[in-house]
Amino acid sequence: MERESMEFDVVIVGGGPAGLASAIRLKQLAAEKGKDISVCLIEKGAEIGAHILSGAVMDPRALSELLPNWKEDGAPLNAPVSEDRFFILSETGATQVPNSVLPGCFHNEGNYVISLGNVCRWLGEQAEALGVEIYPGFAGAEVLFDAQGAVKGVATGDMGRLHDGSEGPNFQMGMALLGKYTFFAEGCRGHLGKQLIEKFDLNRDADPQTYGIGLKELWEIQPEKHQLGLVVHSGGWPMQPDTYGGGFLYHLENNQVAVGFVVGLGYENPHLSPYEEFQRYKTHPEIRKFLEGGKRIAYGARALVAGGLQSLPKLTFPGGVLIGDDAGFLNAARIKGSHCAIKTGALAAEACFDALAAERQNDELTAYPEAFKNSWLYDELHKSRNFKPWMAKGLKLGSLMFGIDQIVFGGKAPWTLRHKTPDHAKLKPASECPKIDYPKPDGVITFDRLSSVFLSSTNHEEDQPCHLQLKDPAVPISINLAKYDAPEQRFCPAGVYEILGQEEGQPRLQINAQNCVHCKTCDIKDPTQNINWVVPQGGEGPTYPNM
Repeated sequence: MERESMEFDVVIVGGGPAGLASAIRLKQLAAEKGKDISVCLIEKGAEIGAHILSGAVMDPRALSELLPNWKEDGAPLNAPVSEDRFFILSETGATQVPNSVLPGCFHNEGNYVISLGNVCRWLGEQAEALGVEIYPGFAGAEVLFDAQGAVKGVATGDMGRLHDGSEGPNFQMGMALLGKYTFFAEGCRGHLGKQLIEKFDLNRDADPQTYGIGLKELWEIQPEKHQLGLVVHSGGWPMQPDTYGGGFLYHLENNQVAVGFVVGLGYENPHLSPYEEFQRYKTHPEIRKFLEGGKRIAYGARALVAGGLQSLPKLTFPGGVLIGDDAGFLNAARIKGSHCAIKTGALAAEACFDALAAERQNDELTAYPEAFKNSWLYDELHKSRNFKPWMAKGLKLGSLMFGIDQIVFGGKAPWTLRHKTPDHAKLKPASECPKIDYPKPDGVITFDRLSSVFLSSTNHEEDQPCHLQLKDPAVPISINLAKYDAPEQRFCPAGVYEILGQEEGQPRLQINAQNCVHCKTCDIKDPTQNINWVVPQGGEGPTYPNM
């Protein structure tokens, strides 16, 4: 069967801050120059913002460049940061680090506590008002290439296939969306971006990417405990000193707080569970005091990139570009990525507009990486490039050395530390690592996975091909269970992976794909890289409100 096709000047895959910023900038330039440019943006979530999850404290610099009148136009940045608190936690105590000795990257004056999902919904409205065609509920499932091997667009996923891959009664073939240039803005570990990096060998000059998993809950707390714009960060407990991780608690408007925890996915102990570490974090007196008497109203999880400049792949290839987290743009030291996404989307759009004006197509937009290297964003990422490598050496040594890097050298130390080993290769055999005894949830401050997944409003049609593919179905038992005690049961924050039948001596892996919140952690941390995350039917997955 032939796919139906639609042609555009530019096709954008992903409705996050990078994709939306690029769409807006393209249309702005077209209006300024009196050109007519067709821009199509597809988003796998049921609506713009449905799959967006971030902390988030936002630096408005890139937004102000893109849309200078964002305040007057009603952008949902309603909670300016009012106070920064940074703690080093022990199991029962907390030492507040004076702001005067914190490196500048930990200061948030002029920033805003936001829901990035709501900011994206607003950016979507701005893009549509400029004439961008936005299609939520359509997942980019396949990259399309022309006869010369250049990217010529994407195909959206088929709808209505049955579990065995056959066509069901409501089958509808995906469409081919063809563009002179295609922007990939899928977020961290985008599954098309991953394929493009491999096909074009884009990371041949880059260090392995490093990742974290961020887990987050939204709470409505008692009004007397709420302080609009308060930003709390912490390091230390419950993580072991040699394991990267940290917590956050951000006070939004309407007596809501976002509480969350990030665990670096380079951890070694396969018994570690990022979800359980997050639940333990909330029991610390310094965090618990805000949550007691409150109500949990949302939950979600998402992987994040943390490798910085050293891990950036080549950004261009014939016919397209990687922008935002799909490329790896995030400043881990500042715990911020949305300003990086917006800036890179705008830079790529400017390079693309010039190419279209010169009647080019399907070639490499080399002006984009050149513009990035001459931008304030490059300078910012260069300054913090050693943060994650230092922190990988442990909390105490890492904090000391990064402090020297920033305060003594101003981020311009004459060395650049490297990432040498990908996260999935760092797990040690289970027999070499101590087991971790996690307390049972109390249903008040701490909760089990399934009640949390319920709050994510995740939904997948069950009778469809599983979007969590195993390259070899024997590996989960013969290697993962035998050597690592099946770590997928613990690194997944949504209860997708279960080992059944161990009591009978016939263990098997069960994949509860309907629980998946699209965090991509399994694709990243699986020690044999046997799990391949692909998109399910469009519109499925979580539906995050105010996250």
